[in-house]
Amino acid sequence: MKWRSLSDLKTLHQVISDRATVEALARETERLRLLRIDREQRLFELAVGPVQPLPDRRMAIPTRHPVAPEPRQRELDENAVMREALSDDFDVETLLQTDDQLSYHRPGLGPDVMRRLREGQWSIQRQIDLHGLRVDEAREALGRFVRESHQLGLRCVRVVHGKGLGSPGRSPVLKGRVLRWLVQKQEVMAFVQARPADGGAGALVVLLRPVGRPKND
Repeated sequence: MKWRSLSDLKTLHQVISDRATVEALARETERLRLLRIDREQRLFELAVGPVQPLPDRRMAIPTRHPVAPEPRQRELDENAVMREALSDDFDVETLLQTDDQLSYHRPGLGPDVMRRLREGQWSIQRQIDLHGLRVDEAREALGRFVRESHQLGLRCVRVVHGKGLGSPGRSPVLKGRVLRWLVQKQEVMAFVQARPADGGAGALVVLLRPVGRPKND
């Protein structure tokens, strides 16, 4: 009976020892977990050095709603530049070829290019109709149209200015001005009167400079 009690005592002691070990391991695990959490919370401070919180002045922070910017001034500036650049007083007569089809081309442009343009071999990629616009509106619309078409990489466009049949005196109001404006645009390499199927005397087929080619070419 005595030996059985001693054995039981040893077993009890072993159980207590094992439980203490488990509890110690649990405490150490918890300590390491809390240390890791504290380190993560102080990660910014450890990276940049000691920091000091700002005093709470209990000031209200207004809610700001961002407003999308509108390039109004840039648009006004561009319109002003186009008005100044495209003059109605520009002498275009000496630059136009007065053949059966009124035409213009910059120096150095080969005759084959003009022939293809007259024959409609260039595909018209975009057009603008200036019918019904006042002179100032037409000038700005044409300048914007030519600039945007060139930026898009288009080569051949059509400008419809009308035959002037509805104008006072039945004379074209915009036709002469459109000729002057196009000659002044650096993006324009050439233009010819459109074929009858493309508008005839009421329209021009315009060849634009390739993107990236120097303006003095």
